Amino acid sequence: MQKIILTGKIHTARLTSCELDYEGSLEIDIDLMTAAGILPYEKILVVNRNNGERLETYAIPGTAGSRVFCLNGPAAHRGKTGDTVTIMAFSVLDENEAATWKPKVIVLNGNNEIIARKGGA
Repeated sequence: MQKIILTGKIHTARLTSCELDYEGSLEIDIDLMTAAGILPYEKILVVNRNNGERLETYAIPGTAGSRVFCLNGPAAHRGKTGDTVTIMAFSVLDENEAATWKPKVIVLNGNNEIIARKGGA
């Protein structure tokens, strides 16, 4: 049996911009993606704390150290600059691996700086 398990999470990120005229996705500082174990172009779930919106898209690597979180394309309608979002990546694991898996979780402050690491991070 296989299970779909949370493998990476970025908690309380602040959107730095929203760009409607782009083909889609969420741009994320590559350093923060790496810290959370999220790969470039990996499918992600984004939850907006400010308006309750949820969307699936993929992670686009942004400039290292920029602390960027930019909703692009139609996803830009799901948030606005300054909104707080949580980003989650999931993977399919076999039952044995899933039983002991610890996701990489990072928690950010209002400036998108890491203030805590949990799980496998």
